[in-house]
Amino acid sequence: MIVSANPDPSRSEFDLLLRSTVLELNIHAKNASKEVSTLLGRKLEPYVKDLMSEKAKGTPFEGSIELIGGQKFPDIIAKKYYGIEVKTTTQNHWKTTGNSVLEGTRVENIERIFMLFAKLSNPIEFRCRPYEDVLSEVVVTHSPRYLIDMNLEEGNTIFDKIEVAYDTLRKKENPIKPIVEYYKSKLKPGEELWWMDADDNSKPSNLIIRIWNNLSIKERYELKNRAMVFFPELFGNGSDKFGRFAIWLVTREAVVCPNIRDLFTAGGRSDCIIGGVTYRKVPRIFLNLFTSVPAIIEVIKQTSAFELSEYWETRTTNKTKILDWINLVVENSKKVQDARHLNIREILTEIAY
Repeated sequence: MIVSANPDPSRSEFDLLLRSTVLELNIHAKNASKEVSTLLGRKLEPYVKDLMSEKAKGTPFEGSIELIGGQKFPDIIAKKYYGIEVKTTTQNHWKTTGNSVLEGTRVENIERIFMLFAKLSNPIEFRCRPYEDVLSEVVVTHSPRYLIDMNLEEGNTIFDKIEVAYDTLRKKENPIKPIVEYYKSKLKPGEELWWMDADDNSKPSNLIIRIWNNLSIKERYELKNRAMVFFPELFGNGSDKFGRFAIWLVTREAVVCPNIRDLFTAGGRSDCIIGGVTYRKVPRIFLNLFTSVPAIIEVIKQTSAFELSEYWETRTTNKTKILDWINLVVENSKKVQDARHLNIREILTEIAY
């Protein structure tokens, strides 16, 4: 991240320039509201730049106001140090989606940025505040972006929440990581962050959302095996036991399945023979489990202990992960009435080893 070596131009004089610009904009809003109401999006930027240049005459900022435009951030700069990001809305509120957290298009050497927000609905009004003071949350469109709230109270910014100052965060090598850690700490049981991940080695999500029935038989088989590894609660009797798997399937694999439960339970109970022993009326989910154990063990071997610990919400190691998985399945299945006649630990251990 490039840090400006410029001496800090007078902040008090720049604040005065901003106040006079916003005051003039609001006068225009009253006296020429029809004209101003048409200044949506990129049309407003040159309008603000011209007015600000006029107001800068006779100040230290005279001749320094530049319109950057394009996809750069911010839209207008002054003295190659200050920046003004311009946002508009036609709705009667002061919120909108802001810029990328990563700030990959930030103009070089710009150190202090202000948000100039135009509410182009009756009554038309302009407001301006320091950029970092109006960023309330992080939301995800195609990338993590700040949520702007021009009414945000002091102490409620995303930077207050993550306890990292804006200037500190933007200069980090991975500014997403503290944000991910904050939102992870707020998750309720069964919830998961989507898209955002602090791990640089995380698997990218597919751009195309697919329906389960359109997957190949091989893909379905592999996803079910990974599910039985990552989510041992599937073998319990909790009312929400398919919840985490459903979220994972959409967010990590971009697959929608309208009938999650049927993937594991359709077909009812049946008899099966394991090691010469016949087990009667085995619930379908355990039949699926027993027939897939060799493939499941391979998934466990190929998945790091760190990743498994994340899914299982308990620590495991590369030496103990197979045994730990068996223990989790056994523990979850204890409350399943129809499985009480099965020695699941013995069956899984016999097949696995």
